[in-house]
Amino acid sequence: MSVRLSTVAFEASDAHALAGFYLRLLGYVVRAEEPDWMLIGPLGGGTALAFETSSGYVPPVWPAGPGDQRMMLHLDIEVDDLAAETARALAEGARLADHQPQEDVRVFLDPAGHPFCLWVPERPAPQ
Repeated sequence: MSVRLSTVAFEASDAHALAGFYLRLLGYVVRAEEPDWMLIGPLGGGTALAFETSSGYVPPVWPAGPGDQRMMLHLDIEVDDLAAETARALAEGARLADHQPQEDVRVFLDPAGHPFCLWVPERPAPQ
């Protein structure tokens, strides 16, 4: 049996607007498009992101308090330069979350309120 994750799907009040944000942020391409749905992914293949317009969409709150709409998942996006990619994410429309729990990670909210993280992996010290 062969199993692989093909797509992560998001709800939003405007699927095309949110897909456009991730197209710019990740450098992905459009794979498929319908009036209330969009599929994007890496040019050479790999895991895609799908976006569906939902009229009843309620953005998550992070960190959530009692009674808040909780996030169901978040994306961790590895970057080489945290400062440069933080500036780019903000320029594309992301918002920096008020709570930043780690020094080498930046937590953002996308334009629909979904949390995502930019992070830099630890690099071994040169010998």
